[in-house]
Amino acid sequence: MYFGILGKATIWLSERHVIQVWARLDGTIRTRKLDFASKWGFPMNTFPMNTKRLMRASLATLVLATATAMAQDRATGGIKGRVRVETGVPSGVTVVIRRDEREVNRVLTDKSGSFLVQRLPAGQYALTFRKPGLSVGTVENVEVKAGKTRSLGDRLILTVDEGSIAFIRGSVFNQGGRSVPGAKVELARIEVDGSTKKIDGRVTNETGSFVFRLLPETATYRVTVKPANAGPVSQDVEIDGAAVYRVALSVPAAPK
Repeated sequence: MYFGILGKATIWLSERHVIQVWARLDGTIRTRKLDFASKWGFPMNTFPMNTKRLMRASLATLVLATATAMAQDRATGGIKGRVRVETGVPSGVTVVIRRDEREVNRVLTDKSGSFLVQRLPAGQYALTFRKPGLSVGTVENVEVKAGKTRSLGDRLILTVDEGSIAFIRGSVFNQGGRSVPGAKVELARIEVDGSTKKIDGRVTNETGSFVFRLLPETATYRVTVKPANAGPVSQDVEIDGAAVYRVALSVPAAPK
């Protein structure tokens, strides 16, 4: 079985003999004694005394740091998992780790929604997950064991917080003022350079209505309806917070 190497050092025993030390991730130590002259063709006395002292000091420091890191990793544990979201991207979710109602650490999820918290003393923890526009998620009684990383999997899903999102509600009418069911409606975000990026689409219901739910971030969107027998009709909407933004789109009559 292969074990990863946590650290490696070489210690000079004499002018021609060295000992190599490996600290492995499974907590074991492996050593090997070598004849420096026979392996590399020249003894250590070819180095100046100051250089030899510096090499010994540096290697001793490396061994000490390796041993300390290994001891810390074996005495503490970690928590990992992946957060999924109902809308938007899973990156940037704040994960707060608490023990006995006291915050001990916090991290952010990456672009895939994954997170990892390390070097937690063994014990019981609670986690809180927050991101603007999404409901707050909590996981209680997470037990961390020394030398282990507790996995929470990917079952945590943050749903939309209806009280802190922006709604674009609209209706589509024809020239006679009647609602148009079954019309295709697209939502695009207008970028800084003036280009547009489609982010969602809907089909109007039987009353000609549609709704989009968005995070309350300041942005400008373009709502476009594409009737079956006429050209597209658009309207721009500026979002600057959690609220309901209403639009009414009137499509031209179909050509005869």
